[in-house]
Amino acid sequence: MGEHRATPPRAPSRRSARKRKHPRRLSGLPARLSNELFAGAELVRLSARQVLYRAGDSADGCYRVEDGLLKVTMVANSGTERILAFHGPGAIVGELAIIDGLPRSVSAVAVRGSALSSRAAFEVFAEKHHPEFCQSLFRLLTKRVRERDKMLAATSFLMLKGRIAQALLELADHFGQDVGRGRIVIRQRIKQRDIAAMAGTARETATRIINDWQRRKLVSRPSGYYCLENKALLEHQIKN
Repeated sequence: MGEHRATPPRAPSRRSARKRKHPRRLSGLPARLSNELFAGAELVRLSARQVLYRAGDSADGCYRVEDGLLKVTMVANSGTERILAFHGPGAIVGELAIIDGLPRSVSAVAVRGSALSSRAAFEVFAEKHHPEFCQSLFRLLTKRVRERDKMLAATSFLMLKGRIAQALLELADHFGQDVGRGRIVIRQRIKQRDIAAMAGTARETATRIINDWQRRKLVSRPSGYYCLENKALLEHQIKN
């Protein structure tokens, strides 16, 4: 996987930028602050499986996903990958190392072709908009700590089916669209090996469990998108 530091491409047109909408629940910042933070930012493009930054890298900026999908990962000494989160359009990544000045603690990799805005002058912006910006950033960081605590607890205490169910429910919370009758489509094409990496299990195990749920009509996969056919029953898998 290559690093992202290549010759930056042309920035998107103003018309396309106006059409782009970033849900606040993904970015964690009010739209006004997010747009001002990344106004005039450099645009970075990544191809599928290209690395944005690795664990241990020095912090050179934070990023907002404009298009595509990123995964945030940690890799064990054995080489096993654990996916901590997926980030789609509107999400901000890489802000923690900018705040504390320490090396990156995780890696960020493009799942498919992606475009990101890069912001280096983070501290200047924070000082200008303190305390509103700092309060919003604090809420974003708190939310991510809670999500990682939840994932750690799942790995430690939940059975395999519960861990797979929680991974699907988390994806639905971030990328889900209610299409009626309680059905929720995850509007990102997520591979089974990535769901397995979220749950901390082998791909074969995740495949076996998901195939069983498909036969039981808990989950379907129309056009490559996972659909939660029965959210309540999936939530029940976590409790058992």
